[in-house]
Amino acid sequence: VLKCEFAVRGAIVTHAMRLQEQLKQNPGSLPFDEIVVCNMGNPQSLGQQPITFFREVLALCGLPSFLDRSEAQKLFSADSIERARQILDQIPGRTTGGYSHTQGIKGLRETIAYGIEERDGFPSNANDIYLTDGASPGVHIMMQLLLRSELDGILCPIPHYPLYSASIALHGGTLVPYCLDEATGWGLEISEIKSQLEAARSKGVTVRALVVINPGNPTGQVLSEENQQQIVELCKKEGIVLLADEVYQENVYVPDKKFQSFKKIARSMGYQEKDIPLVSFQAVSEGYYGECEKRGGYMEVTGFSADIAEQIYKVASINSCNSNITGQILTSLVMSPPKVGDESYEVYSAEKKGILSSLARRALTLEDAFNSLEGVTCNKVEGAMYLFPRIHLPQKAIKAAESEHIAPDAFYAFRLLKETGIAVIPGTGFGQVPGTWHIRCTILLQETKIPAIVKRISDFHKKFMDEFRG
Repeated sequence: VLKCEFAVRGAIVTHAMRLQEQLKQNPGSLPFDEIVVCNMGNPQSLGQQPITFFREVLALCGLPSFLDRSEAQKLFSADSIERARQILDQIPGRTTGGYSHTQGIKGLRETIAYGIEERDGFPSNANDIYLTDGASPGVHIMMQLLLRSELDGILCPIPHYPLYSASIALHGGTLVPYCLDEATGWGLEISEIKSQLEAARSKGVTVRALVVINPGNPTGQVLSEENQQQIVELCKKEGIVLLADEVYQENVYVPDKKFQSFKKIARSMGYQEKDIPLVSFQAVSEGYYGECEKRGGYMEVTGFSADIAEQIYKVASINSCNSNITGQILTSLVMSPPKVGDESYEVYSAEKKGILSSLARRALTLEDAFNSLEGVTCNKVEGAMYLFPRIHLPQKAIKAAESEHIAPDAFYAFRLLKETGIAVIPGTGFGQVPGTWHIRCTILLQETKIPAIVKRISDFHKKFMDEFRG
């Protein structure tokens, strides 16, 4: 516990909450009138509206008695009502208030498996799917199963979402870092992974798995098919588990890139289920849906022998028993949204397109804004919800940070928060190449507010650089 850190909710956020409370109790006491929360992907708290079809079905499932009232036909679309009836018929007791099977409700898992098949073009088995309260419980389950001691390691990208480093630490393993190449748009070099794999083994560490986050968090890159094939080949050759974090699969913003699951890539290469152990993670808190509070998600577990699958089931039963049914329902809806011809389709399609188009515009605006700042470089956001700009800090600022016993990027982020009310996360919390400094900033800010926020960041940055340039 002492070793693990989770910067997304760390010291910057704690201080931001204190400042927010100060503003509430004493308006006008700070040089800004609101805290701008850029630290995490929390779409609806930043103004994004939920998808109507998803919420209609959830509402009806939450109050089944309303389905038979005449008001339901006036307030809800016909396909929302029909979907709710179908779902309730699959749930024991027709209620969202009960427990379910350890892996989740069978009918919902079958719906998700069908959605995976439609996405990939290859079969999916409902018995391979574990419905979880978001992606995090699935990650913890796999780390608990994979890590026996500090002599077991997990290959993990640098930078990465700190759930992985924290989970590895909590379960007593060793993080084996492989650095993404910032100069090539956060490229994943297979030679770097091989080098780190051999270095770990030379120290007596058994590398058990490789984590890949695609689209990337915090880096926003989308892997090429060739790159994914190289990763699959490496895992096959080295006999290690592939842990594929694919929670941002719906968020791709550039026309020349597209998301492809690692399962699809592996099957397209001719590898069958028995050939490669693969765990894929998905969550309803990410994507265009942004349903963070509902805590829904799944892990699809393939390529493990029957005796190991039995142990996965055992640990899932002990750790999570089962996920909340509302989250399970929402996960099934995300993987099986309205189709052409359904009453809800046009509204659903317009809402999805509107959200993703807006995110693409916001990403481009913020990229340009950071790249316009002195000493700041920011790679293109191809997917996910974040920018990870590099800040070339003056030596004087680095020394000032050292005197306060904090990392230089944390020093910059604290100053930004205290002077502007804008909360970003230092790159230190995600890992970075030594001697480089970054911040992570979400692209979820409301479009109408971005110009004013950009001006605050620009004014602060100029003042900061003027202060520490000499």
